[in-house]
Amino acid sequence: MITRRVGVVGGGLAGLTAALRCADEGLGVTLFEARPRLGGLTYSFQRDGLWIDNGQHVFLRCCTAYQGLLERLGVADRVTVQDRLDVPVRSELDRRGGRLRRTGLPAPLHLGSTLARYRWLSPAARARVVRAALALGRVDRTDPEVDRRSFGDWLTAHGQDQRAIETVWDLIGIATLNAPAERASLALAATVFQVGLLESAAAADIGWSLVPLQELHGDAASRALAAAGVTVRTRSKVRDVVPAGDGWTVDGAAFDDVVLAVPPSAAEMLAPAGAIELESGWAEELGSTPIVNLHVIYDRVVLDEPFFAAVDSPLQWVFDRTHQAGLSRGQYIAVSLSAAEDLIDTPVPELRDRLLPHLERLLRITDEARLVEFFVTRERQATFRQRPGTAGLRASARTALPGLYLAGAWTDTGWPATMEGAVRSGEAAVAALLQGRPAERREAVV
Repeated sequence: MITRRVGVVGGGLAGLTAALRCADEGLGVTLFEARPRLGGLTYSFQRDGLWIDNGQHVFLRCCTAYQGLLERLGVADRVTVQDRLDVPVRSELDRRGGRLRRTGLPAPLHLGSTLARYRWLSPAARARVVRAALALGRVDRTDPEVDRRSFGDWLTAHGQDQRAIETVWDLIGIATLNAPAERASLALAATVFQVGLLESAAAADIGWSLVPLQELHGDAASRALAAAGVTVRTRSKVRDVVPAGDGWTVDGAAFDDVVLAVPPSAAEMLAPAGAIELESGWAEELGSTPIVNLHVIYDRVVLDEPFFAAVDSPLQWVFDRTHQAGLSRGQYIAVSLSAAEDLIDTPVPELRDRLLPHLERLLRITDEARLVEFFVTRERQATFRQRPGTAGLRASARTALPGLYLAGAWTDTGWPATMEGAVRSGEAAVAALLQGRPAERREAVV
């Protein structure tokens, strides 16, 4: 017999993780999700017979929590991870390509040879990048003063000119922090580069899904939750989370504990006054940053590698999504544009006129290739705003009220807003939940 019941509000990666971890502990779990599907901000939809991912999500080998979730969902075989970090880099101004590729040497020596040959910088600038990388490895990312400083300011103080920032630091940082160096927290940037590039040679090997994200996350989660005995209520937008005696009610349904795995604005609205120990209006101050994705279909193959990063271009990362979409003829190219505040409201025809010529220069498109389709997806609140001073606005998993916990990539995980951060937040919420109850509460089945 189930002795403790947990309500999980939110069916993104954080909520899915929390629900499965609670179920694995023998707790009775009900998951509420406002949308008709699970997966949160990592989902797919169908368009003209093709599966379209809303955004281009990759992970690194160091994202162990996320890969653990894939194992739990039974879909670890539907992703691939590079044997060694290898990022093709293309420029609109130079038809010769470059690469960021690691060797078999231990960190941080594994990147020495690729930086020494990096064609987008002078030899002197390459040496300064190496020195800055070594200095970044010594930054204390847990220091509040470090969080209050911008990454761009730190880079300038360590000899990095604008060219180095654009072709090295922002090449990686914008995609992971959803912000250019000048607007990013030094603490979060240090986390990205220390954990991903400087502490372990294999940490930054890139992984990606071989199937649509809906199949990888939402559909797999539906099966795993059902097998674990979790009650899933989609199309259920929660409006009230209220203390009730020793427990809680979620829209009138009684629970002993509740995990709010929702965006910051929803958490501030749903949590009772005083539960989240931040000043009123914290969610708006934390803010959000959008991502725009361009989806481009050609009548023939125009890209012979899974992805590349761009320099000397308004574009950032370009992906081949042909197989994942189910396209049988031609090629489907997706372009991810992070930190897209200046593009989020731009009409599709204007985006096409403005950005398609840049893509075709990077792809070396010939007259023989014909454009079949161009469309756009937008995530207006893709991540929290990862600016200096962010740490003080990220709530912990444990609230001030017993039995109420928080999860989400925006919470205080120490990680930026990534899939890894979301999964870690769900794990942290369940750890706090289990630690916060008497021993007899852990007995789930009698």
